[in-house]
Amino acid sequence: MLDVGVVVTVLAGTNLIAHFTSQWADIATVPIAAIALVLLMRRRGLGWHELGLSPRDWRRGTRYALAAIAIVAGAVIIGALLPITRPFFMADRYSTLSGALIASMIVIPLQTAIPEELAFRGVLHGTLDRAYGVRGAFVAGSLLFGCWHIASSLGLTSGNRGLSAVLGDGVAGRIAGIALAVLATAGAGIVFTWLRRRSGSLLAPIALHWSLNGAGALAAAVVWQTVAH
Repeated sequence: MLDVGVVVTVLAGTNLIAHFTSQWADIATVPIAAIALVLLMRRRGLGWHELGLSPRDWRRGTRYALAAIAIVAGAVIIGALLPITRPFFMADRYSTLSGALIASMIVIPLQTAIPEELAFRGVLHGTLDRAYGVRGAFVAGSLLFGCWHIASSLGLTSGNRGLSAVLGDGVAGRIAGIALAVLATAGAGIVFTWLRRRSGSLLAPIALHWSLNGAGALAAAVVWQTVAH
């Protein structure tokens, strides 16, 4: 339980520093914290397999990773094409194709998908599994992953035309946007955790995490360009 407390405390502090200090902290804090947690828990006796980083699981992890990317890509394409769901792709930060490409290929994998999976499906999953078993890893890990996204979703509705049209951009709309983000990411956490346990490797949840965010960013840019023309 001590290890779980340490990991959760570090993640909470990391989240606050990343979102409420400087731009440089936002860029560097999560990757640094994820690496530090891996090293710390290795010293505390957590094995590579428990962290999802064992080479013997790479082949199986790669198969699941490719399947996850294919499924997400198909779903994103359909969502971007359907008039009823297309407005939800209109996130302001991905309004240009160049910005979306940089985000998808550099920022999202290095700043979000890889470090968050190292921290949550790697370190946190391993410590929760040791302390509380499979159920604890699924339930507590997914809930904490949902809470992790509270800070990043504070301006969610104001920066997304589709969401603001549905939820509004007032206080109630912002609260609803945060609640939806927490529920959605907690649900995603369950899927990420299932992939992590099914494949034995972090490759699968990293691929799914990256494809959800990265493909969404690229689809958003395409939708914006379509609307502009």
